[in-house]
Amino acid sequence: MTASRVQIVEVSPRDGLQAEERTLSTATKLELLDRLADAGHTAIEATSFVSPDAVPQLADADELMKRLRRRPGVRYPVLVPNQRGLERALAAGAEELAVFVSASESYSRKNLRRGREEAIVTALAVVATAKARGLRVRGYVSMVIADPDDGPTDPLTVAQIGARFLDAGVDELSLGDTIGAGTASHVRALLAAQREAKIPVERIAVHFHDTYGQGLANVLTAIELGVATVDASIGGIGGSPFAKRASGNLATEDVVWMLDGLGIASGVDVRKLAETTNWMARQLGRDLPGRAARALFA
Repeated sequence: MTASRVQIVEVSPRDGLQAEERTLSTATKLELLDRLADAGHTAIEATSFVSPDAVPQLADADELMKRLRRRPGVRYPVLVPNQRGLERALAAGAEELAVFVSASESYSRKNLRRGREEAIVTALAVVATAKARGLRVRGYVSMVIADPDDGPTDPLTVAQIGARFLDAGVDELSLGDTIGAGTASHVRALLAAQREAKIPVERIAVHFHDTYGQGLANVLTAIELGVATVDASIGGIGGSPFAKRASGNLATEDVVWMLDGLGIASGVDVRKLAETTNWMARQLGRDLPGRAARALFA
């Protein structure tokens, strides 16, 4: 059941940079997007059209998308939180969108400033508008394993939200372990609930953080269960500025190194990724947690 090819969705330009103390220039972000495409990425989450007050690191979303030099065959989804964000994204030339909800109540109120059900209804309205305009949409569900305040998340709750997204026309469902608390057994339970809800595994992506060092094991478990799309971020940068204990994402080059060793194609060059990780470390002024880049250039 293991896929012979895995699609990596590179999230560093959005999910990675949103949590960094240092705000990079638009020109530097555009260079990052170019470097990622040069490395072979075909799906790169470019930015987020959230309020600049909430996420000042991505306040240049409109300018970035207007200046972006799109590569043939590369998708550039952008995150939108509501109808206003959708209109901004469309005006800036976005061609693919992502919406975001939390499986937990506490995180929804912290991150989206509204209760879980209200946030889901808002996201579904955005999906309806986007699909009516013929756009591709992916749906993020965060806190799918546990919430630092609410505790463990019921996998059935995640599946019910996912089913509502797919019924609304979402093309892909990304399941996020936002605080990186999950283990392989949690991943099995999560995907079993999706299967019981009749959500095709081909429509599922996984988005694991590496807080407890379980990210690669969790990705491998998901792949062995048929998942063929993985979100990752170069160098392991990112995390949520709204969640306690939400450390960085799983490093893209670590994922690609593992996939290469398993003989699973991704189309991404691990050495070019590692070079970009080293370049990004200089831009951010700090060492990055990803392991493969450090090993390759030790």
